[in-house]
Amino acid sequence: MTARRRPPRSLRLQRLAIFLISLCMLSGLTLAARADVITLDANSSGQALNPHIELLEDPGARLSIDDMADPAVQQRFVPAQGKGSVGQSPNPWWIKVTLQAREPSPDAWWLEVAAVSLLDLQLFLPDGERGWQLRQSGEVVAFEEGRDHAHRRLLFQLPALGEQPLTFYMRSYDPAGNSFPLKVWQLNDLNELAANENLWLGVIYGVITALLLYNLFIFLALRDSAYFWYVVTTTGALLMILGMTGHGFQYLWPNAAVPFWLDRISLPALWGFGACRFTQTLLQTRRHVPWAHHLLTISCALYVVAVIADVLGYRAVGAWIFVLLSFTAIPSAIWASLVRWRQGYFPACLYFCGYGMILASINLLLLRATGIVQPASWSTYVFPIAVAAESILFSFALAYRIQLLKNQRAEALLQADQEKTARLAHVQASANELQRAVEKRTAELKATNLQLSQREQELHHAAFHDALTELPNRRHLIEQFERAAREASQTEETLALLLIDLDHFKPINDRHGHDAGDLMLQQIGRRIREHVRTTDTVARLGGDEFAVLIEGADAQEYAHDIAGRLLTELARPVAYAEHALTVSISIGVAFYPQHAGQFAGLYKAADQALYQAKAAGRSGTAVYGEA
Repeated sequence: MTARRRPPRSLRLQRLAIFLISLCMLSGLTLAARADVITLDANSSGQALNPHIELLEDPGARLSIDDMADPAVQQRFVPAQGKGSVGQSPNPWWIKVTLQAREPSPDAWWLEVAAVSLLDLQLFLPDGERGWQLRQSGEVVAFEEGRDHAHRRLLFQLPALGEQPLTFYMRSYDPAGNSFPLKVWQLNDLNELAANENLWLGVIYGVITALLLYNLFIFLALRDSAYFWYVVTTTGALLMILGMTGHGFQYLWPNAAVPFWLDRISLPALWGFGACRFTQTLLQTRRHVPWAHHLLTISCALYVVAVIADVLGYRAVGAWIFVLLSFTAIPSAIWASLVRWRQGYFPACLYFCGYGMILASINLLLLRATGIVQPASWSTYVFPIAVAAESILFSFALAYRIQLLKNQRAEALLQADQEKTARLAHVQASANELQRAVEKRTAELKATNLQLSQREQELHHAAFHDALTELPNRRHLIEQFERAAREASQTEETLALLLIDLDHFKPINDRHGHDAGDLMLQQIGRRIREHVRTTDTVARLGGDEFAVLIEGADAQEYAHDIAGRLLTELARPVAYAEHALTVSISIGVAFYPQHAGQFAGLYKAADQALYQAKAAGRSGTAVYGEA
């Protein structure tokens, strides 16, 4: 048998080189496939980026920006899937974002990092010479040094975007809670939003400050310890809110890095310490609820320990102490107020109502800090509103406590000296007047709260509905899909998503004006709503694109039926002035879970089917995957 000859060494090296080059090309293709490029257009201002970014935990803080060029490091990035917080993590986190612009699109874009109390944030932007430009931000630098525009949140101007994708990185580190909700803005839109936010926050600041000064004046007049601890508690809460919203960093301590006595550990500790002492004084826990008094004293000591740990650099320890205190100090205060309420002490009822709202808001903050609940715009206002309501109720409790003390003193004086009856009557009349003032103020606050509730409902409706057609918008449609998908997965049913696009809609705007186009969109939305079932969801996604989400056991069959009816009904003319406006429609259909298991995938499948219908001559229906 003849032995097989080995190829020459040079040929083996050549084959090895070809293999390595192929492997690198395959790795690059894989990385490119994983990258989620965010395309911006003229309507992208205010768009959240977290559903499209990628995250990488850096145990031991060993990675640098130069390591991002390593394919092995790139393979470790995972999609964020909308996550904007990773909770209390001892390690830094890297965030990868890839953007590109679609014509027509504005040139100048701004990146907003909505976490204002973030210890250390580093932004790495390409410098155009295959290097990186570092922007240091967070609480470790001064306010103006950490952002490109005077905004209470972190704000950076991005390089000019084009059709070529731009990839940049951020490194976030905060042992007390890494949070990085990202949005892109046009500066005018952001300034308009900031003006509205500042208006509502200013109302909250004004209410708390007014109550603070009012009760400070009473303390100076009466020298009552309960009022002193109320002032300390309210001061801590006000500073805490200013720190949470970023206004404190912007206006009160902007010229240097945030010192430890103003960071997210010390300010909550000041508030918590004052709240525990106020509870002990107002509810008289030493005498009436001794076990709660001892727990609250231990809690005060733990707040001091948290501040000391923060001073020594153990920021994570201080944060976890707050988590522990949520299971000791707050329940002790709530239970003590219930005990005193049952004993007939009415200020305990007001205290229980006020502290109950604080309990709910603090639990929300802790869930956000630990990463269980992701950051949201609405959640940033829960604690300030709760503190304002708590301050009002605590102020009432103090006023009622003073009333009780006056009544007790009046009764003692009446028993000791009958000759002072006239003076006691005068005191009682003053007390009644005070009570009427309290009731009047309560009614005013109730009316204010009603107005705020109505405004909140209006804002909620505006956030989930299209202003022109009053139909649900994309955000509402996604929420409805997620709910329906959970139910369908349990019952093994099918969901159908119909994307409806108006053919030749632009000429209506060009010939008859936008009023005609708006009328056409309103009539189309009304007709779609009239010809689907009440259990189905109709939404306007933007422009001349509508969607219908169909649920139920017969969703697949019903989708074919309703698509045929809509082709006829939506093609009927719409009367405008002396004209009869007509359009045809194209419909793309996709089914869950056959075509996709998530909304983004299902929408993409229906969109491909829609383009298939348009390519077939428009005015027709196409189902994803079917010829």
